[in-house]
Amino acid sequence: MKISMLKKLALLSAVMACNVLHAAEVSVAVASNFVQPLKTIAVEFEKDTGHKLSITPGATGKFYAQISNGAPFEVLIAADDETPAKLEKEGKAVAATRFTYATGRLVLWSPKAGVVDDKGAVLKSGNFQYLAIANPKVAPYGMAAVQAMQKLGVLTLLEPKIVQGENIAQTQQFVFSGNTQLGFLALSQVYENGKLKAGSSWIVPENLHEPLRQDAILLNAGKNSPAAVALLEYMKSEKAKKIISSYGYQL
Repeated sequence: MKISMLKKLALLSAVMACNVLHAAEVSVAVASNFVQPLKTIAVEFEKDTGHKLSITPGATGKFYAQISNGAPFEVLIAADDETPAKLEKEGKAVAATRFTYATGRLVLWSPKAGVVDDKGAVLKSGNFQYLAIANPKVAPYGMAAVQAMQKLGVLTLLEPKIVQGENIAQTQQFVFSGNTQLGFLALSQVYENGKLKAGSSWIVPENLHEPLRQDAILLNAGKNSPAAVALLEYMKSEKAKKIISSYGYQL
């Protein structure tokens, strides 16, 4: 029977943990769309293991550059599957520890009720001043937004109205603050416990953009960290999966 690399490392971490008197802290680089779910998971993770998370949010593309330049993150929780695969191929992450923890959903959202219809027709009407998206060069959700607008045939029409956030978190702030009337966000940012928090929205059909498969991986800085290994295993647990799905992700 084959044992996955993560399970091998988990067994090793269990042995090592016996010699550790205090719980450890894991340095995690996490895609902005997954910050709130990870914070919720972190509470349960600490209760169950004693380990704590040091969470740094940002754009997946920028994390790639930082990790390549030696940033000491132990775990990457990305917004795509390409970046972790690339880090693994380049020897900057531990081989065979990469896995898909969720598939994200893109949503067109406004904080005001009645602005966004349930078919996204507001995009073709152009009846708004500004539209926020994340930078498609570094943020997978931004790229998905561009792909959706291209397939709908509205990208050229809307380009003068587009305001780009550095990442999906800044994009959310543009919409929340009222600087833009609506924006393409991760569903997890406006969805909790199985329902929309507020406002109006259109969940973008998945056939309008490439799948938002989101992978996690153990980075080289974390290969000897029992806590880092434990976090990746914990994200596969039923408790973590329940939390992830409550934010609108598919498993």
